[in-house]
Amino acid sequence: MFPYALILPLTLFSTTLFAEPIPHPSQSEQQRDQFVTSLLKKMTLDEKIGQLRLISVGPDTPKSVIKQMIEKGQVGAIFNTVTRSDIRVMQDQVMQLSRLKIPLFFAYDVVHGQRTIFPIPLGLAATWDTQAVTSVGRVSALEAAQDGLNMTWAPMVDVSHEPRWGRNSEGFGEDTYLTSIMGKTMVEAMQGKDPADRNSVMTSVKHFALYGAVEGGREYNSVDMSPQQMFQHYLPPYQTALQAGSGGVMVSLNSINGVPATANHWLLTDLLRHQWHFKGITVSDHGAIKELINHGVASDPADAVRIAIKAGIDMSMSDQYYSQYLPGLVKKGAVTSAEIDNAARHVLNVKYDMGLFRDAYSHLGPVGSDPKDTNAEDRLHRQEARQVAAQSIVLLKNWHHILPLQKQGTIAVIGPLADSQRDIMGSWSAAGVAQQSITLLQGMREAVGSSATLLYAKGSNITDNSKVQAFLNLYEPAVVVDQRSPQQLRDEAVAVAKKADVVVMAVGESQGMAHEASSRTDIRIPKAQRELIDAVKATGKPLVLVLMNGRALDITQQDGQADGILETWFSGTEGGHAISDILFGDQNPSGKLPVTFPRSVGQLPLYYNHLPTGRPYDFTHPNKYTSHYFDINNSPLYPFGYGLSYTDFTLSPVTLSSPTMTDHHTLAASVMVTNSGKRAGATVVQLYLHDPVASLSRPVKELKGFQKVWLQPGQSKTVTFTIDKNALSFWNQEMKWVVEPGQFEVMIGTDSVHTQIKSFTYQ
Repeated sequence: MFPYALILPLTLFSTTLFAEPIPHPSQSEQQRDQFVTSLLKKMTLDEKIGQLRLISVGPDTPKSVIKQMIEKGQVGAIFNTVTRSDIRVMQDQVMQLSRLKIPLFFAYDVVHGQRTIFPIPLGLAATWDTQAVTSVGRVSALEAAQDGLNMTWAPMVDVSHEPRWGRNSEGFGEDTYLTSIMGKTMVEAMQGKDPADRNSVMTSVKHFALYGAVEGGREYNSVDMSPQQMFQHYLPPYQTALQAGSGGVMVSLNSINGVPATANHWLLTDLLRHQWHFKGITVSDHGAIKELINHGVASDPADAVRIAIKAGIDMSMSDQYYSQYLPGLVKKGAVTSAEIDNAARHVLNVKYDMGLFRDAYSHLGPVGSDPKDTNAEDRLHRQEARQVAAQSIVLLKNWHHILPLQKQGTIAVIGPLADSQRDIMGSWSAAGVAQQSITLLQGMREAVGSSATLLYAKGSNITDNSKVQAFLNLYEPAVVVDQRSPQQLRDEAVAVAKKADVVVMAVGESQGMAHEASSRTDIRIPKAQRELIDAVKATGKPLVLVLMNGRALDITQQDGQADGILETWFSGTEGGHAISDILFGDQNPSGKLPVTFPRSVGQLPLYYNHLPTGRPYDFTHPNKYTSHYFDINNSPLYPFGYGLSYTDFTLSPVTLSSPTMTDHHTLAASVMVTNSGKRAGATVVQLYLHDPVASLSRPVKELKGFQKVWLQPGQSKTVTFTIDKNALSFWNQEMKWVVEPGQFEVMIGTDSVHTQIKSFTYQ
């Protein structure tokens, strides 16, 4: 039970953030329900339980064991099998050996690409471009479906203010609105018009819920949160993804106010099913049911199963317990047959929606059609990957217009990430093949050809900490450790730098540092690389840093050393080409930060849409007794929404369609944006709102809209945002979704700090 339910009646939560009428069941839904009801009547208890089991092929469950499970109807779906030939064999076994021939579905973590790897989701958010994200979703779904998959464990829409958390790389950043838009876009793109279509897959939004708010940014940790914060800032992206049609929900591993999500009836049944009217499947995260014992809410495995199924967990990922304990629990009356039927119905419903009962081989094609070479080059979508990767890159610094570089002279390329095919792909790179990735060094060589001389030195390892090296290579040889001494590596790099006209350094994190279970207390670039930067800087050569990372970093020291800085995230299969396109000016950077970059880890959590305090700090008139740190500049190093271009953009003052807004009307807010520079380019015009006086303190600003605008030099365009009642509303102390009369501030700019402001009154 959710603790606040003891205080607040359930009906207070019934108004949704994005109020939409609940549709009546369509004819197809009625047909599905009739079909599934009829099928359930034919199934034994064991067969129903079998549908609730999600199994991974591996050492614990080899293919021979899975074949036996399939024959007995003891498995509902398979994950982590990604080749059409292997999938076909298992589906054949179902159709030939099982009693009822209920097809399996096959799922995988297709997070930012299947075979063609696109930028990590944090990089996709940095595009601020729904067309780019749609391209990623469609290509990812096509490639996944062509591999025989039916579902992906994506998108991840966990809002996070904690860059210490390793899974920042997997999400869309710190903002509710931006995350909601990106999540919705991915769901619609991957599922297409129908998840049963040949080139579509069903999504499973994750991690439900609040996983990005784990205390201290430590993976698998607890969350303690007020209902207002929960509903205002953290739950909307999940709801938006479900309203977009996501057929699945993966449940998070954290507890919420003392109740693990996997055991949380309020979360999974009262909220998800009864209030949000979700009809798809809920899937536990890996081993989560077993972990209820560690959480201290279950006494033994049978108790954990009882709690999970009653809370609303349909499918048990990597199941060990459902098959073992559910039959006995039903026999004892601790779990009802109706509860088993309800969970099985959800699973069968999504299989119906996937089209598997019409054609169990719908994503496999006819026998003999499997690709001869699963990793064939012609299965990739390089052009789309290159274009999106370029759009994801954020220009953080460009002192004296050092960028773009000229394709001439001698250029030194230095750093442990400059030629790493594995790292440029990022974490959760699905079935991507590292050998097919283009590194920065490769991309720059192709870009300059014979026009310039490139010199390369690794310069350092990712880290010289042997314990961290061992951690990063725990499950795969992901990080190649150069056995030369740190001094030898630095000396080589310095020698190379001295011969060059300009130095480009690829530094940051290995992909394994920005992954599940990769929380960090120190979010600076690792020491070995910082020492390398110091040594190269001492040569006096112009210095451009190319950051590769999966979180906001503390680069305060490097910001003072570098002449130019590009934030490239982990940019995927075509990353090296895309970064080179930006470095040499073949593309103009247009990315904007989806996260705030702090000056120190001590500022965390640091995010743009914080609440005001009674004693706010004034940078222009400092006062001791105000809310600030006395030992550091309190502003972020780079604010949310920030990003430079090779051209300049100016914005006119804000104009409003009316000085007042009433309950049943909207308001238009407009600015004229002009490309006042000498190059064509794009910028993101961002709309923020502020409610200065309300019954609860409201954030100093909140993103409520954005538009990406491409302009030729000298060209202008009017950008208009429509403000409706929903944009002004919030959850009040009684947990009612309200808008209160009064003054509102409209802020429009090209980042969250530099804005034009105009006020209106809501009556």
